[in-house]
Amino acid sequence: MSGRQFSLAAEIPPTQLLNPAADAAGRTSSYVTLKNSIKAYVVVHITQGNAATVALTPLQAQDVSGTGSKAINAVPIWSILDTSLTSVLTARTAAASYTTDAGVKNKIVVFEILPEAALDVNNGFKTIAIQTGASNAANITFSEILTLARDKAIGASQVNILVN
Repeated sequence: MSGRQFSLAAEIPPTQLLNPAADAAGRTSSYVTLKNSIKAYVVVHITQGNAATVALTPLQAQDVSGTGSKAINAVPIWSILDTSLTSVLTARTAAASYTTDAGVKNKIVVFEILPEAALDVNNGFKTIAIQTGASNAANITFSEILTLARDKAIGASQVNILVN
């Protein structure tokens, strides 16, 4: 099958987690469900205007209201630490969180989420959010999640991940 058959909008549509905003105090996104997903990518864009690091922690919960929220298990992490120099993601050490360097650059960080490995599914954990740590008002963060639906016949664009 040709790569021309792939449709981002139909197969792994983006859903916004965090609006672009200053991150002086840190914040937590809304939770979205992965119950119908076989894989998800949490993508965080950072405009680092101050040499203060930014901690990023995906959180899991039992529902979209955040019940029982806790850290995820270690997952593959990818990043670009200076988007003006490259578009190539670099693999980082798998972990449950990631902290940027202090370089004043635009960055992208990607968490690769395989629900059965990243979430405590045996205890009913099926939703995910992203949390940023306290940093500096000059550091702007934005996050989205891309999900691949379990049932390709339904199509990811037909699954509302904002509800349980």
